Amino acid sequence: MDASYRWLVFGLFLFIAPAVATAQADLAEAPLNAHAKRYGGGWECDRGFQKTDQSCVAVNVPPRAHLDSSGDGWECSRGYREVNEACAAVEVPPNAFLNSRGRGWKCDRGYAQVEQSCVAIKVPANAYAVDSHGRGWECDRGYREVNDACVVVEVPPSAFLDSRGRDWECDRGYRRADESCVAVKLPANAYLGSSGDRWECDRGFRESGKSCVAVEIPQGGYLERLGRDWQCNRGYRKSGDSCVAVAVPTNGYLTSSGRDWECERRYKKSGRSCVALVVPANAHIGYSGHDWTCSPGYRRQGESCTPHEG
Repeated sequence: MDASYRWLVFGLFLFIAPAVATAQADLAEAPLNAHAKRYGGGWECDRGFQKTDQSCVAVNVPPRAHLDSSGDGWECSRGYREVNEACAAVEVPPNAFLNSRGRGWKCDRGYAQVEQSCVAIKVPANAYAVDSHGRGWECDRGYREVNDACVVVEVPPSAFLDSRGRDWECDRGYRRADESCVAVKLPANAYLGSSGDRWECDRGFRESGKSCVAVEIPQGGYLERLGRDWQCNRGYRKSGDSCVAVAVPTNGYLTSSGRDWECERRYKKSGRSCVALVVPANAHIGYSGHDWTCSPGYRRQGESCTPHEG
């Protein structure tokens, strides 16, 4: 056996030996019907036993019951429910069945629970029974509930039953007016909107009362994306109902919006002009490019930079 292999075996011994010793110690201290925990130290009771003080006592499972998933308690079998530490049969009334958990019951379809019994639901004409906790019935399509009865939905001309079948909607090109559908009157230069019960103006026109009037675009303008208004071209700005050219001075440029101007770097605004920055000694152009800042160790005093005292 070479040296490296001996060291490997020695290391495994040092790792395993304490765990084995701990498990043996835990098992030595464990009471009857117990075993060492699989993870960590200590012990736990075997399945079918529960811990009481420092011992494991058998779980007393009553008739018509079985051990629960944890193994240290019990639960009643299906069709029984716990009553005073015992399992009593679930009394299912006529026209009912055990629920999914098997601890209670539900009424059959067409019956409703009244206290501890199931009574037949009276389904009116033009209705059908449903499995619910409500009234237990729904009206057929084309009928709606009124005072515990199902009355026919009166669909007017140019209309159709809605998706639920309890009301009606007007055909496309008509709008609801009380209990009837009236045609949507399209003015000139208009079309039916996506809803089908109102109109919208064509592109290049805008709504004015009950009409569509043309959008008047001034010189230097264009029709906006929606086609209901206008905007000025780049290099122009809105002024009332007109587009006025932006006057860019020498050493200036149009801003990104195209509606105004800014001075180039090393120039600053002065009225409607751009004048060159006069940078004094011991100063430099600021971040904006339109003003100057004193160098470190100096402070601004008027239009010059003086040494910072202290």
